[in-house]
Amino acid sequence: MPTLSNRPNSALLVIDVQTGVVAEGHARDAVVANIATLVDQARGADVPVIWIQHSDKQLIEGSPEWHIAPELEPAATEPLIPKNWGDSFEETDLEAVLADLGVGHLYISGAQTDACIRSTLHGALARGYDTTLVGDAHTTEDTSKWGSPSPDLVIAHTNLYWSHHAAPGRDCATVMTADVDFGS
Repeated sequence: MPTLSNRPNSALLVIDVQTGVVAEGHARDAVVANIATLVDQARGADVPVIWIQHSDKQLIEGSPEWHIAPELEPAATEPLIPKNWGDSFEETDLEAVLADLGVGHLYISGAQTDACIRSTLHGALARGYDTTLVGDAHTTEDTSKWGSPSPDLVIAHTNLYWSHHAAPGRDCATVMTADVDFGS
């Protein structure tokens, strides 16, 4: 159980799966398909789907690159949280939305693994949430020309370390799309 009192529910976060953000993402089509599967499963289990949409100087609000990837369609009733920082909680109303929904457990999907995904994982954990990273439902682009590991290694490392991460009274896990059970 999360350390947040009276928050027994789960939610799926879909972070920055925007046309320009995932355009060069590692295994982009497979990751977006996995996210679509998760969205369908969450909706079928009455688990809230919360969409996070980034904008900044390079990703201009309203531009073609800013829009959610065309394979995904947020429902009109699903929260869409605009953000300007890596951590989806920073200067957004995400915490208030989750509190209103009684959510204490987050399933995390989206992009970029080594930026907004990791920032949001740590931000959620620090705020008291149980966090499950969906290991085949996040991606990042190749930034190895600037010294980082290849994207497949960034993803593998993030999956590995999150599956062994812990904090007092909170659970962390990494699971694959096929193993997600929104019913438990």
